[in-house]
Amino acid sequence: MNAHLVFSAIRRGLLYLGLSIAAFISIFPFYWMVVGATNTSPDIARGKASFGTYFFQNIAAFFATVDVPRMFWNSAFIALVGTALTLIVSSLAGYGFEMFRSRFRERIFALLLLLLSIPFAALMVPLFIMMAGLGQINTYTAVILPGIASIFIIFYFRQATKAFPHELRDAARIDGLKEWQIFLFVYMPVMRSTYAAATIIVFMANWNNYLWPLIVLQTGDMKTVTLIVSALSYAYVPDYGVIMVGAIAATLPTLIIFFLLQRRFVEGMLGAVK
Repeated sequence: MNAHLVFSAIRRGLLYLGLSIAAFISIFPFYWMVVGATNTSPDIARGKASFGTYFFQNIAAFFATVDVPRMFWNSAFIALVGTALTLIVSSLAGYGFEMFRSRFRERIFALLLLLLSIPFAALMVPLFIMMAGLGQINTYTAVILPGIASIFIIFYFRQATKAFPHELRDAARIDGLKEWQIFLFVYMPVMRSTYAAATIIVFMANWNNYLWPLIVLQTGDMKTVTLIVSALSYAYVPDYGVIMVGAIAATLPTLIIFFLLQRRFVEGMLGAVK
């Protein structure tokens, strides 16, 4: 019995040790970013890992170098509008794939999943030509439009819809609701945890999007946060303190969204339906 207790204690200790190491690895980059924002560029280059006194100077230099309001407006508009449209279109598609049966439903869905295997790099040139033909280069539309019908989010909503109580849909039909009313007033409130999880995933993807905006946004006044922060490192002598301030500014919105929706995010990822 004592040997069993000792073995259990050792196993628990090893588990906590592994979790502590994983937590340290996950948190240390953020800690380094915050510490770096308080130090000078030479201190960061030397690997100083303690807080300094240069935080406000770095912030002042960041605001002097970058048009911060315009940068945040560009990123916020793309992220918010892109997230809203993606959730609407992809949830409608996921709902339709699960609720409506047809002869070719599974084949079409399998084709969509197959398209996930195509790397975005293979689609960039056709997408650019398409946007150029529509006259949308260097516009918000060029960034937002290609990501609205997200195959992954469609798949996610279809899988989550499998747990949706079909009795509610039948009861709503008996009450005289049309299909769009069932989706809007029954499905969406019941699946709010799924929407919360999808909101975090899509918002982070839109906010952190780098490659496609780099291609289609060609003037400085249209650049997003990720592009501006990346451009700060292109200088002949990069100011790492200013770059760290920019990295913090780019990280905060996604942190806020996650902490506001974290409980719903966990429920949505576990497939909870209430």
